[in-house]
Amino acid sequence: MFTGREVSTTAQMRALETKAIQDGRTSGLELMERAGAAVVAAILCKWPNYHRHSPGLPSRAIVLCGPGNNGGDGFVVARLLAGRGWKVQVDLLGDPDSLPPDARTNHDRWRAIGPVGRITPNGAECYQAEVLVDALFGIGLSRPLANSLWNVFDGIYDAVHSSSGGPRSPSVDHVVAIDVPSGLCADSGRLLAEDDLTVWGADLTVTFGSLKPGHLMADGPDLCRDVVVADIGLPGWPPGPRIHRLVRGKIIKPDGHKYDHGHALILAGPSGHGGAARLSARAALRMGAGLVTVCPPQAAMPDHIRPPDALMLRPVDTAEDLGKLLEDSRITALCLGPGCGVDRADLLLEALLDSGRAAVLDADALTALSRRPNPFAGLPKGCVLTPHMGEFARLFPDLAERLNALPTRGPAWSKLDAARAAAARSGVTILLKGPDSVIADPDERANIHSAFDIPWLATAGAGDVLAGMVTGLLARNFQPFDAAGMATLIHARAARLFGPGLIADDLPDMIPAVLRNLA
Repeated sequence: MFTGREVSTTAQMRALETKAIQDGRTSGLELMERAGAAVVAAILCKWPNYHRHSPGLPSRAIVLCGPGNNGGDGFVVARLLAGRGWKVQVDLLGDPDSLPPDARTNHDRWRAIGPVGRITPNGAECYQAEVLVDALFGIGLSRPLANSLWNVFDGIYDAVHSSSGGPRSPSVDHVVAIDVPSGLCADSGRLLAEDDLTVWGADLTVTFGSLKPGHLMADGPDLCRDVVVADIGLPGWPPGPRIHRLVRGKIIKPDGHKYDHGHALILAGPSGHGGAARLSARAALRMGAGLVTVCPPQAAMPDHIRPPDALMLRPVDTAEDLGKLLEDSRITALCLGPGCGVDRADLLLEALLDSGRAAVLDADALTALSRRPNPFAGLPKGCVLTPHMGEFARLFPDLAERLNALPTRGPAWSKLDAARAAAARSGVTILLKGPDSVIADPDERANIHSAFDIPWLATAGAGDVLAGMVTGLLARNFQPFDAAGMATLIHARAARLFGPGLIADDLPDMIPAVLRNLA
């Protein structure tokens, strides 16, 4: 139905590396050599024949090596670039005698052809190179970088962002990070750095085996920018629950009667507040629901007598009205929340839950749910909760508080962790919205969708459209986790296809073009 690019946590990748070494399939030195070669290949692919000065002069690289195996990768990069005729400067943070064995071996191999300087507060003042390779900490960072590094990092930041390029003035054209830029938590995308520490980011990030959650969430997309995933020969899938980044999919719509494609109810709000529900209803229709009925109070019925004519209308004033309507077994999914009003959502919520039908609870319905003594009692397994971070905090205040706390060590608590914990607690699928949306279910499956490149998607009503899209797929008997993931993917692609200037009304009409592309 849809496929994704694999995403692995730091612990999963380390477990996979350890197993490959223990099984005798490879060695730590071989993995380090492949990693360094992959970084060099990515540099040469992105900047082929790069010479900032006259063609006869060698390109220059500065490689900053840290105290762990990420530093060992850096020594390999330095040696391989030098072998291609680059002029390479290598600086080390820490004592070479404290390096792990494989990193120390590659340190010594580099020392056979070039010196190793020390990273000092003033060292960056003279950095001049086409490429600076950040091999300081990578995924091995487990505690926040201390402000004692402030002068070092600030000097490198100045070198990276300098445009003077004069004699003895710092000037670096591009930064390449190995795994993640230093200071970024690979599992969360959050910065592990004390308040005043400058983190410079990278123009190219090369990671190994698979993406990490931190490449897709929080500060990760902004700091990692262009991410290349290199295969270094690690077989199999890491142990533990699977995570994917949504990248593509298709919707198969079989032939049949309209009821074979489901009947969705969109529960609308009072007069003057029907726009959100109509956005949801149009989106559900576009996603292929066979029938969609908008259900406002009787007094608001005139608000909805307008195109599209494919939408049906049915008044629902009370919980009893809804319960009677749901006696029709052909109704397969409901959407409660968009433009509904908290009091009306609260009024209808019990009848919805008693029906056991697949449902999307969004917006006002989430607020109504959070006010119940036991918010998650009676939620049908086919339910999808679609909170943004504010609504999430009302439903799961302890999880939100943990997510908002400054990390004291890595891996930092992430949006992925929060969504998974919420799904386990509620027993239903969670679509935690944002530019880094996370979909999680009680079986520990998770998908991440990063849409930082679509800032125009942050527009009023876009969430109502997404809720309707999920509802349309639920009506067609898609499983909640699949419906939430597919809708999130199509929602973002529709916005990207339209481009800047998007308003929520445009999104449903872009869905057919996206579906054609997916097919």
